[in-house]
Amino acid sequence: MTLEIRDELLASDRAALEHILRSCKFFRDDEIAVAFELIDDRIAQGKASEYSFLIARHGERVVGYCCYGRVPCSVHSFDLYWIVVDPTMHRGGIGRKLVTAAEEHIRKLGGKRVYIDTSSQQRYEPTHHFYSSLGYRVEATLREFYAPGDNKVVFSKLLE
Repeated sequence: MTLEIRDELLASDRAALEHILRSCKFFRDDEIAVAFELIDDRIAQGKASEYSFLIARHGERVVGYCCYGRVPCSVHSFDLYWIVVDPTMHRGGIGRKLVTAAEEHIRKLGGKRVYIDTSSQQRYEPTHHFYSSLGYRVEATLREFYAPGDNKVVFSKLLE
């Protein structure tokens, strides 16, 4: 598979990103609204935005993206906010390539540590395994953060 990853979010990507977010059937409408707040901020502000994006393309088709940014008031810590891959392209290494590319960009920006927040719900177990396979470890668990019985799990990785 020929995969291109670019570090520019175009306004024309918006519809494809919406399709991917909704077709995952993984995110609630309020979560998708937050994803679009970040997308729209980057489109409106360009490089002045606090959010950076990497867009994965297979041919002319957008097949995934990730969004990351510096943790406010930190010197070298970054959050990886979103990693989303078109469900028809799962298990093809796209998520791994997006995270690896994001880590490279973060290093160039002086980043030393990356944080990823996710849910403790059972359906997120494959996501936890994915992060662990990339060298992330559980840094913290915040009990009932999202809802009763739904903890926030914070993964982190020290970039070498």
